[in-house]
Amino acid sequence: MPSHIIWPEKYLPGTTDNYVSNEVIVKGITANQVWPYLANITKWESYYHNVSQITPPSSSPVLEKGDKFSFSTFGFPPLQSEVYESVAPTSSTPGRLTWRAWQDGDEDTFLDVYHAWLVEDLDWSVVRILTQESQIGKPAAQLSTTRPNPMLNGHQDWLDGLVKTTKDSLA
Repeated sequence: MPSHIIWPEKYLPGTTDNYVSNEVIVKGITANQVWPYLANITKWESYYHNVSQITPPSSSPVLEKGDKFSFSTFGFPPLQSEVYESVAPTSSTPGRLTWRAWQDGDEDTFLDVYHAWLVEDLDWSVVRILTQESQIGKPAAQLSTTRPNPMLNGHQDWLDGLVKTTKDSLA
């Protein structure tokens, strides 16, 4: 049975202003092969074109619980961020990476985001990569009604780039 995201109550899907879920299941790569490209924030810009202005944690570019970093995405100025979970995958447990990102501001500009990832090997020799994001604030509410959905499409690009980069590294 696949794993699921562990949500803080404040960000439960369906209770926030915007929520999106993207998932791929892919053959030919493993969770351990994917993980370095996801957990190392300095790799993101090489395969995900909707991210910029990355300021990695001062300790290491590999995100660990409690690390603080910032990045820009979806046209927002750099969002302050803090890692809530960072657990590398094993043969029996999924990799988990989650962070909270926020933009302070007034009623019209405040944004609070919880972004979660699962990377796990499934029993039939494929990898499952799941990313979900829940957002609070007027900018999130505006994103939720935009068509095509920029968050859904952007996160799919992130997944597709992550898979392609991982596969290309093995070629």
